Amino acid sequence: MKRIESTQNSLVKYWKKLATTRKERERSGEFLVEGFHLVEEALKNKEQILQLIVREGVDLPLLWPIDDVAIVEVTPAVAKEFAETETTQGVFAICKQQIVEEELMATWRKVLLVDAVQDPGNIGTMIRTADAAGLDAVVLGKGCADLYNPKTLRSAQGSHFHIPVVRGDLEDWIDALQDNGVPVFGTALEDDAVTYSEIQHSGSFAIMMGNEGSGINPQLLSKTDQNIIIPIFGQAESLNVAVATGIVLYGFVK
Repeated sequence: MKRIESTQNSLVKYWKKLATTRKERERSGEFLVEGFHLVEEALKNKEQILQLIVREGVDLPLLWPIDDVAIVEVTPAVAKEFAETETTQGVFAICKQQIVEEELMATWRKVLLVDAVQDPGNIGTMIRTADAAGLDAVVLGKGCADLYNPKTLRSAQGSHFHIPVVRGDLEDWIDALQDNGVPVFGTALEDDAVTYSEIQHSGSFAIMMGNEGSGINPQLLSKTDQNIIIPIFGQAESLNVAVATGIVLYGFVK
């Protein structure tokens, strides 16, 4: 097992960049997860794991399938350099980002489209909710928080390793889904929007959720098959976008 004791080690500097900068994650096609739960979920897709990092004194679970996984032991000072949480559990994994084949994308029949949602916690929760609801995939459009931001990863609780999540132009995705017979529903406060629970569908659908403050881009809304609304019965002005996503997705999944 390799051991690193210096915070000036080039690998440590690289791990820190992975943890803190979107630019480095995009350049390398890699990302870092932290904590026993996320590392365990990553091990279920072991081909994505490049190496495990373990702080000295931390024991890994005996049943983890790590015989052929590269492991690096580090000191507490080194672990602190790239730990995202204040009280880190001392176990990390360097992982490869998802690569989704176009042939697979063409088979998706239940999709969550996300337009310019900027909070990484909301993005992570929406990915986790789509995973729980049994959707085929999530598509993040322009202006969305980074898919591999540490807060996104923590909020998603391992769903990055369960469900395909891709980034793309939502206009192109709407066209492609409709061409494949998948109706697209936007969420909007419009006169012609109908309550989400009234929608009848054949089992295929794409739900589009929008920015926390301004909602979905009007140009995207103009391309949908139907726009829907969640009624508010109390005095709250609006719902959190991640909460709204859960309500709509579970209303559509049957």
